[in-house]
Amino acid sequence: MSLKALLFDLDGTLIDSEFFHFECWNEILEEFNVELSYADWLKNYAGVPMPANAARLIEIYNITAPLPHIIEKRERLTLERLKTKDVNLMPYVADVLEYFRAQNLRLALVTSSPRQDVEAVFERNGLGRYFELIITRTEVTKSKPDPESYLLCVEKLGLQKEECLVFEDTINGIKSAKAAGLTCIAIQSNTDEHHKLTIADKLFLDFNQAKEYLINEGLIA
Repeated sequence: MSLKALLFDLDGTLIDSEFFHFECWNEILEEFNVELSYADWLKNYAGVPMPANAARLIEIYNITAPLPHIIEKRERLTLERLKTKDVNLMPYVADVLEYFRAQNLRLALVTSSPRQDVEAVFERNGLGRYFELIITRTEVTKSKPDPESYLLCVEKLGLQKEECLVFEDTINGIKSAKAAGLTCIAIQSNTDEHHKLTIADKLFLDFNQAKEYLINEGLIA
């Protein structure tokens, strides 16, 4: 079957948001005299849904606040910051989205972020205009690595799985896509992370490399 739709993760794939989320967590954790290093964040927390990270941090650092309180506090702070701070795009994102759309490919977003955060990001960077469908954590009961969000996306697009291709940057996202029976390309510039991402069908440093591969393989024009 020919390729008809591209499905994109958001954080770390389309937008360079890892340092943003790292800073938000440290702002929350300061109240409990806890400070994460960025290396620790990248190794143990990046690409993990926020509620799971909250539970893990409470356990590791013996934080006495209830889990729902930490989650609510973190969600509120994230939304406040997203409304006032720009988050940079990953390399070549704007160019490849324009290119893919020009090829009449259908574009969808599948993210573990809540819908209000996605709307705040898109209001500032304008990426929302590229996507005909957006699936967020708000629309599902189980976040990545569960396949629910990708299965829902394919269902709503009305396509066969073979007609869709996923772009992800972390192991949880790749696991989600593969568990849904989808082909998944990993985009990861940090080569230290590459050994974790071997279950992806292909792995590239940036979107430009991925685009050239798709063209050379005849999957897109």
